[in-house]
Amino acid sequence: MSLIRQIWCLVLGAVLASVLGGVAVSTWSLRELLQTQAQLKNNDNANALALALSQQKGDVELMSLLISAQFDAGAYESVRWRNAQGKAVFERHLEIPQVAQAPGWFVALLPLRVSPGQAKVSDGWRAVGEVEVRGQTAYVHEALWKATMSTTLWLVLVGVVTGVAAAVVLARVRRPLDTAVRQAEGVTEGRFETVLEPRVPEMRKLTSAMNAMVVRTRQMFEAQAEQLRTLHHQLLCDELTGLSHRRQFVAELSSALERDDGPLRAGLVLLRLKDLQGLNQRLGHGGTDQALLAMAQALRVYPEQVRGCLAGRLNGSDFALWLPAPKVVGDTAHALADALRAGLQGVDPGIGVALGAVELPRDQPMSAWFAAADAALAQAEQGEGVVLELRQAPPSDEVAQGERAWRALISDALVQQRSRLLEFPLIGRERQVLHLECPLQLKLNPLGEFEPAARWLPLALRHRLSAEADLQALALALSAVQQDQRARCVNVAPSSLSDGSFIARARELVQSAPASVRRLVGLELAEPAAVQHFEVLQELGRQLRPLGVQLGLEHAGAGLAQIERLFQAGLDYVKLDSSVVSGVSADAGRAAFVRSLVVMLRSLSLKVYAEGVTDALDAQALWDCELDGITGPWASAQDIKP
Repeated sequence: MSLIRQIWCLVLGAVLASVLGGVAVSTWSLRELLQTQAQLKNNDNANALALALSQQKGDVELMSLLISAQFDAGAYESVRWRNAQGKAVFERHLEIPQVAQAPGWFVALLPLRVSPGQAKVSDGWRAVGEVEVRGQTAYVHEALWKATMSTTLWLVLVGVVTGVAAAVVLARVRRPLDTAVRQAEGVTEGRFETVLEPRVPEMRKLTSAMNAMVVRTRQMFEAQAEQLRTLHHQLLCDELTGLSHRRQFVAELSSALERDDGPLRAGLVLLRLKDLQGLNQRLGHGGTDQALLAMAQALRVYPEQVRGCLAGRLNGSDFALWLPAPKVVGDTAHALADALRAGLQGVDPGIGVALGAVELPRDQPMSAWFAAADAALAQAEQGEGVVLELRQAPPSDEVAQGERAWRALISDALVQQRSRLLEFPLIGRERQVLHLECPLQLKLNPLGEFEPAARWLPLALRHRLSAEADLQALALALSAVQQDQRARCVNVAPSSLSDGSFIARARELVQSAPASVRRLVGLELAEPAAVQHFEVLQELGRQLRPLGVQLGLEHAGAGLAQIERLFQAGLDYVKLDSSVVSGVSADAGRAAFVRSLVVMLRSLSLKVYAEGVTDALDAQALWDCELDGITGPWASAQDIKP
């Protein structure tokens, strides 16, 4: 039983005991008083009657008439006159006993013990007998019953007022207690919130201690995040420029090419500082470093301002810029060339830079991207100064058919529910399935095949159809879970959170399912959702997590350290991006970075998974880093336990 309930029981028990005790004591005292008064009344009546009889000179007839008249006029139960020898001369009894209006049980519980009144009758100095008078007691019980009821009502009223006052006081005490409980529960769930200190001294001490613990925990998290940013910079970034080094850039680009929510076409720009050896001889290492920093500064602007944009240093003189959007590579490359001309002019007017820019469909392999960009870069190296060579692939089928046509195809497929979920396992250390990853596929052509999300999702995002697609995926997942009771997880595009009705409709879908099904369904959002739609992400968690739905963050990596309020996001797990975990077995620095991520996320009571794992050695290294689960081609190829 809770503390508040115990206090309530104590208060109610005390009030009830007070009421019952008050009624009992009052009734008993009043009974004694009324009983005494009835006894005195009998005695007084007997004395008055004896005095009246004594004045009749012993005339039996007159005395009998007087007794009858007195009996008829008074409330007597019996009147008896006995002569001097003790023999009854005359007596009257109430033929029909008076019935009290008080309940029978009350009369039986509180009987009245009233003795009859007695007095001597004389004729001068000669004793002529004795009179005995017994008054009626029914009206005494009636008065006692009415007084008891009145007392009870007043005491109950006092008890109710006392109970209300106690309820108000307990509510004031309970508010800070409930606040402290919610604060403690928030800490266990990874939410660190401080609250106002109450006026109650004992609760003020508790709340103050809880606030101090929350602040200290938050400071620990912020310190871990800062250490993580430092470790990321040291291990995954170029020491001089701060950009991602070649291995990390290639891993990030590979992850970007494999995602379903990327654009249909994108751009890649390669930059090369010409004659690096000659610059070292002419300008020295310091001057050359200034030139390299000027190029890095020109590139760094784009990842900082454009979500999904990647920049890295591939080797001593080569840099790369990935642009996740169609029809921007030309303008971006020209702007970058202009910025380099202005930035390098102050270092040395003779510095030359070659830029090779290409735009290709995103489904091209990485080798095709670098081959096309390298060819454009080789052509640009033939010129002097800052030279740009731009090459673009012909428009894809999607562009050729027109966006309106594709929008109609996607909308029709969603309306007709020509959709299905694929299933890829996320497995634990013991090769058990933790849940199934379920990307959505659509049959755009009623007579065609189901299309992967990479083909239609970019256009769905552009035409704001992602919310409909995500809701349909959620409905399919709920239906599938209800059939086989296997946990499933579906992806939610960050742009779906911008739809004002998405959360309400998702909650309605989840509420319509049984509780056993809700607990086996999860929603995943990409890491940018925690940055761009943080408040909406919190609201999604507040609406769906109490129903049992799991909420996770996918494609997560170094950006986790940049999310200032990750501890308040209301997440259940985080999936580390393939660009973070790829090659972890051969890179001790990367393994240390992953281990630091795991420590930070575990401190927030979050489970940590890895996605896109392809290599068995990487999988073993990730198990050594204490991850909770792995998904990807390697996981799909394992012998899975039921």
